[in-house]
Amino acid sequence: QVQLVESGGGLVQAGDSLRLSCAASGRTFSNYAMGWFRQAPGKERECVAAISWSATNIYYADYADSVNGRFTISRDNAKNTVYLQMNSLKPEDTAVYYCAKARVTRATMTTSDYDYWGQGTQVTVSS
Repeated sequence: QVQLVESGGGLVQAGDSLRLSCAASGRTFSNYAMGWFRQAPGKERECVAAISWSATNIYYADYADSVNGRFTISRDNAKNTVYLQMNSLKPEDTAVYYCAKARVTRATMTTSDYDYWGQGTQVTVSS
């Protein structure tokens, strides 16, 4: 069993930064890929970034409101923690952000590859 607890969300202004953290319980954290997802009201949950078990492979979402170049995913396996550094935040980044543990070791943006989810942390960016 794995428990994931996110923290670091909040209300910020456009252009500000936030750092989300996700603390994982369980000894198997370092064996699996991790991901950060977000879900805005009325929209489907989407993967923002994913990182392999060893952090050698990292993917970022590539869509209209791209996070690539603004967000950085990282992990510290010794601390069982994964991070999402978010810079230059935009109002369209407003969403509930979730961390998730994958069933696989490789980085993956596919939602069905993930089997454990955190409760989410709200990020609100005002214009």
